[in-house]
Amino acid sequence: MEPVYVFSILGGIIVLLLVAGAPMKSMRWIGQMMAKVVVGALFLFFINAFGTSIDLHIPINWTTAAISGLLGLPGVAALIVIKMVILT
Repeated sequence: MEPVYVFSILGGIIVLLLVAGAPMKSMRWIGQMMAKVVVGALFLFFINAFGTSIDLHIPINWTTAAISGLLGLPGVAALIVIKMVILT
């Protein structure tokens, strides 16, 4: 697609959202999910900081942060099991 069409479509979507308004419940839900992903990334950071003594390092990316943030401790336990049993 040509850039003119892409910018026209994006501009139309922005105008439509400004006129119609984005539903606030969905925006709140997206905000809560993003906050959980950030908390999951921080949790993985601390696991990596304290796990160096037992040679435990879980990479921090969107997938692992989402798993640890949305699933909580069972998600982190699953990541550790996957790292220790399957990948090594």
